[in-house]
Amino acid sequence: MQRQKLVINGERLKTTLEQFANFGRTENNGVTRLSLSMEDIRVRNYFRLCCEELGLTVSVDDMGCMYATLAGTEDKPPILIGSHLDSVKKGGRFDGVLGVVAGLEVVRTLVENQIKPQIPITIVNFTNEEGARFEPSMMASGVLSGKFEKSAMLKKVDSEGVTFEEALKASGYEGDVENRLKEASALLELHIEQGPILEKEAFSIGVVECVVGMACYEIEVTGESDHAGTTPMNMRKDALFATNNLINEIRRRLGDLDEDLVFTIGRMNVYPSIHTVIPNKVVFTLEARHKDMEIVRAVKNFIEALPNLTSLNEGCEVKTTKLWERDTVWFEPEICQLLEKSAQSLGYSNRRMVSGAGHDAQFIASFVPTAMLFVPSINGKSHCEEELTTWEDCEKGINVLLDTVLTMLAK
Repeated sequence: MQRQKLVINGERLKTTLEQFANFGRTENNGVTRLSLSMEDIRVRNYFRLCCEELGLTVSVDDMGCMYATLAGTEDKPPILIGSHLDSVKKGGRFDGVLGVVAGLEVVRTLVENQIKPQIPITIVNFTNEEGARFEPSMMASGVLSGKFEKSAMLKKVDSEGVTFEEALKASGYEGDVENRLKEASALLELHIEQGPILEKEAFSIGVVECVVGMACYEIEVTGESDHAGTTPMNMRKDALFATNNLINEIRRRLGDLDEDLVFTIGRMNVYPSIHTVIPNKVVFTLEARHKDMEIVRAVKNFIEALPNLTSLNEGCEVKTTKLWERDTVWFEPEICQLLEKSAQSLGYSNRRMVSGAGHDAQFIASFVPTAMLFVPSINGKSHCEEELTTWEDCEKGINVLLDTVLTMLAK
């Protein structure tokens, strides 16, 4: 087919994103739309309506994932465009939904220009990406890719004691297992960066090469509780002092390992947490993320050797437990190159980058050629009501997807 240079309708995009944000909009212009909540059901109904108005065929699988398909002239695996419609509590207007609306705008542009693709185009909404109501995150894509067992996911319970299975049945979006995503020519997921790099370096587009590998550990430091006023300092086994020593060493050693390594102590509990008692136990988490799995392995080796640092342990016992880990997921190089060339052809500043956060694309990449695109997050904000991406950058991101889809269709 003849290659066409098209762009989406920016005003329509803005109106659409604001309309989607009305489903769960908070007082501070954020969004609370937990998976399979009433707000999520309403936004799903609206999304279905938008797709059916375009003449798309909408199907739903047994995990509640929605697939809206523009038929192709040839019977080939579809090009998927999408992300998720659920949010965290008091989240933003762009996280997830931008990727779904991107698919909607790409298809709208094809339809209004009377372009009938050879390959079907499917817009996808993955269920429970955030995991804010039912843990874990990326639940449905994890089931589709065989990373999670469906039977175990159905039993997951929210804070009110409702199981995922109960919520799914009540939502009206429990579909057929036969409708599951099984194969596709490609998956393209547009997402806000959720970090500060693109804005800081003045790029409009980030071509994501991978979702970085990570390891997360729980570290338990056990000492002895004694009276805070009567026990001499040189006779104490203070678990919190020992923890402080270890944290300083962790920051020094991991900070010197590689400049792209990020690591976080995100949770810490001190026991018995009484101001007149020397702490006898501290439990904290340490996670680290990097694209090079050799660096991740070096981190793991260091963490697992923490019990041997007796000079820092204040006479306390140190135990490390690996909670979970993941390998780096590399996206399809050919599709990344297509996205990059499209950004360049449209005159948009762009750079290659990695994702430190998890996305549905990383699971789907195990059986579908996949790539991701980032647009800037102002001040790096996400998962909060202050989350913001300019309308112009949203439009640019979708234009890159549109141009890439047209390139794929022209092959």
